[in-house]
Amino acid sequence: RMPLDHLLKVIVLGRSQVGKTSFVQQYVSGHFKEGYKVTIGVDFAMKTMEWSDDQIIRLQFWDIQGQEDTLPMTRAFYKDADGCILMFDLTNDKSFKYCKLLKQAVDTEIPTKDGHSLPCILLGNKCDLTNRVMTSKDVADLSNSLQCIAWKEISVKENRHVEESVRCILEAIMEKRTVPNEPVLNTIEDIPKTPPRHRSCCKT
Repeated sequence: RMPLDHLLKVIVLGRSQVGKTSFVQQYVSGHFKEGYKVTIGVDFAMKTMEWSDDQIIRLQFWDIQGQEDTLPMTRAFYKDADGCILMFDLTNDKSFKYCKLLKQAVDTEIPTKDGHSLPCILLGNKCDLTNRVMTSKDVADLSNSLQCIAWKEISVKENRHVEESVRCILEAIMEKRTVPNEPVLNTIEDIPKTPPRHRSCCKT
């Protein structure tokens, strides 16, 4: 039979210069580009993958402009999102604090359904640098307070934990798509029916 085809929209949010565009490029194409170019409005990227023997995911990233003064306008891009990647720079305190405003905007634009808010993962980029200003405990505490499904310290430049981070948010999205009271398909071997608040696969 034909495999099920899932089109998933994942919004990528964070302050300017935290590495959102580089993150998407690294995951989709496996390349890291030096240099910085401001995202105006929203950029799109797509990747298709086999999720299981009978399921295909077409993953659509919406890389949304990060300037704080544009937040009232860019919130319109959140509509119909299936998941959210919240990203900050481990060497920049302002980008860390900005995640709170972004999560509030997400929760406002995408109301909670059935007691479950939009799956969000919190990513601290540039863990390869030594001048970090946030500890792992800071990241874990913020993740808990924002009710994120998980958190991870990553390095887009060195391609550390990029793949695992996307896998983590996709697992959470696909779990929500499982029909209640129906057994999970055997082909999805590594998706627990009742995931913990913080997945061990995504902890540092």
